[in-house]
Amino acid sequence: MKRFSAWQIELTTRCPLKCRMCIKEEYRDWQKKDMSLDDFKRIVPYLDEVEYVVLEGWGESLMYRNLTDCVKLIKGQGTKVGFVTSGMGFDTTYASRLVEGGLDFMGFSFSGATQETHNRIRVNSDFDGLLTSIRSLKKIMKEKNALTPHLHIVYLMLKDNISEVPLLIDLALDMGIKEIVLIHIIHVTNAWQDNEKVFSCKEELPLPEAIEEARLKAKKKGIALTTPSFSPRGVAVCSENPLRNLYISVDGEVSPCVFLYPPIGSPFKRIFCGEEKVVNRISFGNIFRESIDEIWDRGEYRVFRDSFIERQRASERLYEYLIDMKRVDTFSYPEAPEPCQSCHKILGF
Repeated sequence: MKRFSAWQIELTTRCPLKCRMCIKEEYRDWQKKDMSLDDFKRIVPYLDEVEYVVLEGWGESLMYRNLTDCVKLIKGQGTKVGFVTSGMGFDTTYASRLVEGGLDFMGFSFSGATQETHNRIRVNSDFDGLLTSIRSLKKIMKEKNALTPHLHIVYLMLKDNISEVPLLIDLALDMGIKEIVLIHIIHVTNAWQDNEKVFSCKEELPLPEAIEEARLKAKKKGIALTTPSFSPRGVAVCSENPLRNLYISVDGEVSPCVFLYPPIGSPFKRIFCGEEKVVNRISFGNIFRESIDEIWDRGEYRVFRDSFIERQRASERLYEYLIDMKRVDTFSYPEAPEPCQSCHKILGF
């Protein structure tokens, strides 16, 4: 097993879309920038210790002109690489270059299974153009006898689009995509976003009817459907897993996850379970100026990770309680690091 599971590397903060669920729409000081290829090459020697590299951050990766060069450099380290995209800027030439470069996985972001819904939420997006791009990529892969990239759909659920999840199964089947990942809005910055979330921070919610229908249809059609919880589930370590993963911003700042280092001035705003919070951006060092060992072993970073290690140990004790049939109604995890306490990920979403 390699030392790290996944590194998420932000190549650009630029994006032509104005998605209603994105934090960019709430901030005037959004920093538009690309990582230079020379700076990216400073990261490459470390990637032989990483299982997966996800080339995305707060921007659209396809807008980065050296994307295929980065893919080839990562593959040269024996590491798997991919990203999730809105499809903007994708064409047959770009598709051919990525397939030839050895891209391992590629996710396409949908916000509706119909043009009307998708385009209304992902402002400036083109639903039909996205479908055309996917079909073109599938055609190129067939022509080149390529088994990769593995394609999947990422669907961010909102009240405005959750009813179309069953239709998404048919859409995926029509495009020859066998995997769909449903996700929640995590970083909430305004009242509209807060109202649109489909999970509850406090109460147990039944599985929405649309999701039950989609699950049955996906099973019947042979589509792998990943569904998050809609009710709070305390977790020892969130799905970003800062114990084995990290995030590198376009400026080279190393943070535990993408939600802790948006390209805006610090501090920044979150709405967590209906309450407004102020959070400072978190960086434990700059990989353009320091080695990963210096950053990873820094005292402050160790303290941050130790909080999650203690939560893991508490989780093991909880399991022992359950085996021994002891009361667990008073169980609580040790506190997560302060900036994580106001993140919906810590509730298992």
